[in-house]
Amino acid sequence: MIGRIAGVLVAKNPPQILVDAAGVGYEVEVPMSTFYSLPATGESVTLLTHLVVREDAHLLFGFATDSERRAFRQLLKISGVGARTALAVLSGMSVGELVEAVAAQEAGRLVKVPGIGKKTAERLLLELKGKLGADALSGVAVNREKPAASDVINALLGLGYSDKEAQLAVKHLPEGLSVSEGIRQALRSLSKS
Repeated sequence: MIGRIAGVLVAKNPPQILVDAAGVGYEVEVPMSTFYSLPATGESVTLLTHLVVREDAHLLFGFATDSERRAFRQLLKISGVGARTALAVLSGMSVGELVEAVAAQEAGRLVKVPGIGKKTAERLLLELKGKLGADALSGVAVNREKPAASDVINALLGLGYSDKEAQLAVKHLPEGLSVSEGIRQALRSLSKS
């Protein structure tokens, strides 16, 4: 199995990226949380990966953190949850938010993820209970600003701002802001420019 890929980021077309590793271009699908932490095209990138082998395709999924990859693998173990659904869950919420939703058994938080209905959300909560413990949060709890920043970026993209504008607006936000306050301040800075 391919466990890690390092190379030059050639193209970014969410949720897929193209990484040139030793002259071979690998198409890698990434959750949006990883996508927003990627460097500019032409720069070096290293991702942890998970290879899914199907009868009709070999699909490579990439993750910025080990906790994202572990959560992805736990989601794949659930009956009826494929790689696309697992990717959608990790694109719609951070690993920390997923762990919190599972701990509190809040189906409502999962239903907000596109493609996840009430029954699927309840099955995810039931099957993941006790499987996404403290080890899934390692590296997430230490740096709580990243999920808030990615949530602010997602909100700005939803409002029609470009990826570049959203990234620039978030870059100047002070650390530790709530998501709503981050959106407010980012919109203020965008309206001034």
